Amino acid sequence: MANAEIIVVGLGELGTIVDLYNEVFRPSRDRAFFERRIRGRVNPLILMARMDGRPVGFSVCYENKPGTFYCWLIGVLPDYRRSGIASQVMEAIAAWASENGYHTIRFECFNWQRPMLHVALSQNYAIVGMRFDRQTQDNLLILEHSLTDGGEEE
Repeated sequence: MANAEIIVVGLGELGTIVDLYNEVFRPSRDRAFFERRIRGRVNPLILMARMDGRPVGFSVCYENKPGTFYCWLIGVLPDYRRSGIASQVMEAIAAWASENGYHTIRFECFNWQRPMLHVALSQNYAIVGMRFDRQTQDNLLILEHSLTDGGEEE
């Protein structure tokens, strides 16, 4: 298992996050796309995962509603997948959210993103719903993790 360095970064590193995103996801996005999504959000959190000083993964999160922290994106470069980096990023998100008074973390994942679903389930996330995404014309699973009772939903 990898032992990545997970660090909190600011908007000054947004260019690196955009580059990582474009190596992981399609269609590609520009910096303005991220700036629009983050603008006006409460408690935005941008994490970067590094191995040997090289950026290899990231997450972008923010408050969804009081008490609930939303993980909008998690990505790991293809060559670094299956090494535990996504789990480390999710643990860092949970630690930050807990330290900042949140009791639930929520994120959404397409059903076909099986590796991410496996990571989420291994981190005690529960599938709590589903919604249709108009942009992709596909269903997203809604997953939540409770920070107050060891991860089991009530």
